[in-house]
Amino acid sequence: MKPRRLLLSILISLLIFSCFLFAVPIGAQRTAQTAQGQSTGSSARDKALWQKARAIHRRAIVVDTHNDITTPMTNDDFDLSGTPPAPYRTNIARMKQGGQTAEFFSLYIKPWYVAHGGAARRTLDMIDSVYRAVERHPKDLMFATTSTDIRRAKAQGKIACLMGIEGGHAIENSLPTLREFYRLGVRYMTLTWNNTNDWADAGRGEKKHNGLSDFGKEVVREMNRLGMLVDVSHVSDKTMSDALDVSKAPVIASHSSARALSNVPRNIPDDLLRRIAKNGGVVQVNFYSVFIDQTTVTPQNDERNQRLKAQQEALNAKYADDPERLSEESDKLEGANPLPPLPLSKLIDHIDHIVKVAGIDHVGLGPDFDGATDFPEGARDVSMFPNITYELLKRGYSEQDIRKILGENLLRVFGRAELVARKMSRSISGDGSTRRINK
Repeated sequence: MKPRRLLLSILISLLIFSCFLFAVPIGAQRTAQTAQGQSTGSSARDKALWQKARAIHRRAIVVDTHNDITTPMTNDDFDLSGTPPAPYRTNIARMKQGGQTAEFFSLYIKPWYVAHGGAARRTLDMIDSVYRAVERHPKDLMFATTSTDIRRAKAQGKIACLMGIEGGHAIENSLPTLREFYRLGVRYMTLTWNNTNDWADAGRGEKKHNGLSDFGKEVVREMNRLGMLVDVSHVSDKTMSDALDVSKAPVIASHSSARALSNVPRNIPDDLLRRIAKNGGVVQVNFYSVFIDQTTVTPQNDERNQRLKAQQEALNAKYADDPERLSEESDKLEGANPLPPLPLSKLIDHIDHIVKVAGIDHVGLGPDFDGATDFPEGARDVSMFPNITYELLKRGYSEQDIRKILGENLLRVFGRAELVARKMSRSISGDGSTRRINK
């Protein structure tokens, strides 16, 4: 080979080798940056800030006050060690990835049980599903009923499992039944779901009682006496106001956002945010997209509902006598047709707003995972809680304030409710009213 051709051949070989050497890392880097951006809903993370966020998150107590994975746990014996059935998002591996310290498993009791009977039994079945999970996975989970238990779980590297009833109709108008649920470990009750019950008006239900009835006020007082947190998510504004008037302990809103930013009845207006702050309570922000940005998401949701109308009607007919299966199949249909995700910043705006109106001591996290299907980018399942910490750091929140939002505010309220109960009574049933509504 002539020297000139040999030199040319060497140069070409070196060029090819250089392309091979450097193209792969560059491509991998771009792929990693893209994946990183998708996970947070932003174009890219600041690496140093992300490492700081991860360190804060590891030190923090992270409490989720509302998760509906309990429904497939009860209906289908879903084991939390497995892969969640579509479209659900919660399991032990993801909870660990999200750095969770405590999970309040929602005992959601459909209004169907009011008309057909069995609300209390359904509640008992759901309670049993939580016990089953803890007993199956003692190395990862521990049953918890107090604020101290949550701190103990953090120290032991476990996830504290607590329970909250969603829908006051679960007690079947009986204070003794309320006490039995407390004995079994229930530590909050949402006074209503979307349906008005026999003693409290719901935000989306008929207004029959002008808020809380006399019996409803007695329910709140009994919850205070027991140390069960009064949850004002889902209730009407007047019911919320009445509960704040009656309660001697701080209240919670286990999964509600700010109405000023998304005008839906499930969110809380500013005047009641201020009253919750004065009461010493806490609002746990809901991540559901409609509650985060009603103006953007409601038209999209309406279009989807219209597009899926025939399929939904077929499900309604097929499962008319099986409300649990109907709900799960409807969730699958909706989950298979997701809406465009909102940017994560929209969710953080709600935290900012509640901090501005109520104060840093009165906001927390209650995402409503597995009770809804559409969530913002970067906050779509329990593994993504560190993204919240990162976004709060970006907005200038201190570590102390971030730790309040992640869980310390809820722990303060929980501890205060326990203290009120100790001052009010030394027994569960002995000092309790036997009042019931007999229909």
